[in-house]
Amino acid sequence: MLKGARERRVRTGGIELCVAELGDAGQPTVVLVHGYPDSKEVWSEVAGRLAEHFHVVLYDVRGHGRSTAPKPLRGGFTLEKLTDDFLAVIDAVSPGRPVHLVGHDWGSVQSWEFVTVARTEGRIASFTSMSGPSLDHFGHWIDQRLRKPTPRRVGQLLGQGAKSWYVYALHTPVLPELAWRGPLGKRWPRILERVEKVPGGDYPTSSLPQDAAHGAWLYRDNVRARLRHPRPDAHAHAPVQLITPLDDAFLSERLYDDLDRWVPRLTRRTLPAKHWIPRTRPHQLSAWITEFVRSVEDGRPEPVKPTGKYADRFGGQLVQVTGAGSGIGRATAFAFAEAGARVIAVDRDAESAARTAELSRLIGAPEAWPETVDVSDEQAMEKLADKVASQYGVLDVLVNNAGIGLGGSFFDTTPEDWKKVLDVNLWGVIHGCRLFGRQMAERGQGGHIVNTASAAAYQPSKALPAYSTSKAAVLMLSECLRAELAGQGIGVSAICRGFVNTDITSTARFAGVDAEEEKRRQKRTARLYGLRNYPPEKVADAILRAVARNQAVVPVTPEARGAHLMSRFTPRALRAIARLDPPL
Repeated sequence: MLKGARERRVRTGGIELCVAELGDAGQPTVVLVHGYPDSKEVWSEVAGRLAEHFHVVLYDVRGHGRSTAPKPLRGGFTLEKLTDDFLAVIDAVSPGRPVHLVGHDWGSVQSWEFVTVARTEGRIASFTSMSGPSLDHFGHWIDQRLRKPTPRRVGQLLGQGAKSWYVYALHTPVLPELAWRGPLGKRWPRILERVEKVPGGDYPTSSLPQDAAHGAWLYRDNVRARLRHPRPDAHAHAPVQLITPLDDAFLSERLYDDLDRWVPRLTRRTLPAKHWIPRTRPHQLSAWITEFVRSVEDGRPEPVKPTGKYADRFGGQLVQVTGAGSGIGRATAFAFAEAGARVIAVDRDAESAARTAELSRLIGAPEAWPETVDVSDEQAMEKLADKVASQYGVLDVLVNNAGIGLGGSFFDTTPEDWKKVLDVNLWGVIHGCRLFGRQMAERGQGGHIVNTASAAAYQPSKALPAYSTSKAAVLMLSECLRAELAGQGIGVSAICRGFVNTDITSTARFAGVDAEEEKRRQKRTARLYGLRNYPPEKVADAILRAVARNQAVVPVTPEARGAHLMSRFTPRALRAIARLDPPL
C-alpha cells in the first residue's frame, strides 16, 4: 500500500478494484492509471508530490495488484470494460466533479479510449498521456502509411514494427504466462534496473508475475481488433498534454506526428529519457502535470508555453547554476528559465540567489528555487546535493559557473591567495561534477555538465598566473570528464569566455598591492571591460547552444576564439603576447 494512502474497494462488472487516495479530497482530483506490467505503485513518487496540491487517486487495473481478475480472462480486458472500471472509480471518488486523467504505457492506451468516447464526455477535465498511443490513432497512422507509402513512411512503419516486438510475443498462447510466472518474473526487477535504470523501493510489487500474466490479455483483447478497424470519431473531448520520452525503446515519437488531427487542444512535451518515466523522472512529471492541471482549472486551454528558442530542448528540465546571483550565472539562469526549464539558482549570497529565482519564475521557469552555498565548502556541497536529489530530483543540466578573479605576479601571489582561487575556481567545479555528475550517472538517463573556464585557460599571462592555472585545470578536467562520461550519455562542455562585462571585474583581487591600489585596479579593469561591453547574455546563449549541440570546448568572444586558434597553430606568438604588461 502507498504510504499515507486511504484505500477503498470499488465493485464493477463482477470484479473489485483496489483504489488508493492521497491528498485533500476538496482539491481537484487527479487519477493516475498504470501501464503493463505494472501496478499502481509505479506512480508512488509522482503521487506523493501531486498530493501536495491535489486529490490524487490511483487504482490497480483489473487483474493487477490488489484488484481481482475477471473470469474467464479472455474477453475480460476489452477497452469497453476498462472504461466501465474507470467510470466506476471516478463515480466513487469524484461524483460531482470532472477529473484530471494521467496515464502511462497501457494506462495511457486505455485513457485515450476514456477521453475519446461519448459516455465519458464531461467527466474528464484534462488528460496527460505518456508512452501509450490511442489504438485508434495508431490504426489510422498505419493505414495512412500503407495507402500512401513513401520511403520515409515505410521507414517509420518498419522502425515502429521493430520496436513492437513484444506485442507479437504477447499474442502467442501460453508462453508469455509461463515466462512471467517463471524466470522473467524473477529477473524483471534487475532488467529494469540495468536497462532502464529504474530505482527499486516499493516497485515492482510481489504481484508482478501474476499481473504480467493477466495483463497479456490487454493486448490480446484489443490490439488486433482496433488496429484493423480503428474508430473514425476518436477525437478527444478534453485538453491533452502529450509527454514523449525521446529514448523510448518501445514507441517511436513519429507515432504522434498526426495527433493534432485528433486533439484540438494539444500541449506537447519531450524529455531525454527512456520508457519508465514515472519512476525515473517523477519530479519533472509532477511539475508538468501540476502546471497543466492548474492551467485547465484556471480556465486557460493550455499552459503558457516557453518562448525561448531552446524551449523544445529544455522545457521542464531541471537545471542548476552556481554563481547565479549576478553576471553570467544570473544570465544563464534566465536563459534556461526562458526556455521553460526548472531552475535552481545557487549563490553564496542568499539575497542574490533569491532574486534570481524570483525573476526566473517571472521569465518563464515553471519552478525556481534559491539555494545558498559556498561551492568551495565540500560538506556544504554534499548537503546541497542530497537536498536537491530528495526535493527537486536529479539534475538534467549542471552549470558550474561560480568563480573569483585574482591578478598579480607569481611571486606576489601568496599561498593563501592560491588556495582561495583554487578552492572556488577548481575545487568548486570538482565538487559539483563529483556530486551531481555521480547522481546523473547513477540515474542512467544522461545529462549535461557545463564548466565555466576562460580564454585564460589557454592564453598565458604574466599578470594572471593563479587565475589562468585554475581555469586551465577546469578545461582539462572537462576534457577528461567528457571522455569518461560519454558512454553514459552525459555530455561535458567547457565554456571559455573572454572579456565579458560582469561584476567579477569590480570584485577581483590583486596580489602584492595595498587596498588603495587594488581599488584603483578594480575600477580600471571594470572600465576596460565596460568599454568592451560584451554582455553576459551572449555567454548564456553560448551555454545553452553548447548543451543542445553537445559541444566540447566553446570559446565565446572573438578574442577568446582568436586566442584558441593561436594556441593551436601559433603558440609561440601567444607566448610573446603573454610577456606584455597589462593596461592596468
